[in-house]
Amino acid sequence: MKILVVDDENIVLSSCRLILEAENFEVLLAESVEQALNILKNEIPALLLIDVKMPAQDGMYLMEKVKTRWPEIPIIVMSGYPVDGTIKAAADLGAATFIAKPFTPDELLETVESILQKEKNHGKKESSGD
Repeated sequence: MKILVVDDENIVLSSCRLILEAENFEVLLAESVEQALNILKNEIPALLLIDVKMPAQDGMYLMEKVKTRWPEIPIIVMSGYPVDGTIKAAADLGAATFIAKPFTPDELLETVESILQKEKNHGKKESSGD
């Protein structure tokens, strides 16, 4: 399963890659919105992990583009500035959830797994029998 991580900080990209690849995810990395959009022309990931604050174009701009063209892709927004306005703006644009940086490997994995499970359950109309 592919996950696209978009962040302008190499330490965040490499950390996310290590954590997610250890759980057998295929990780695509982008250092900018432009790079992410180029990747999305050829690859449709199961999930996007997007930083809010980036130079040039920010994560909110990328979310708008993704939600317009690929509305089915869930997005986790991450930021070192978890202010209510940012969280609300991300939610309004369709973010599945928000994770504050810095996060632990466990926090990242729990968040990713939770969103992927919700998407999986949303895809099939199953009855809860137990």
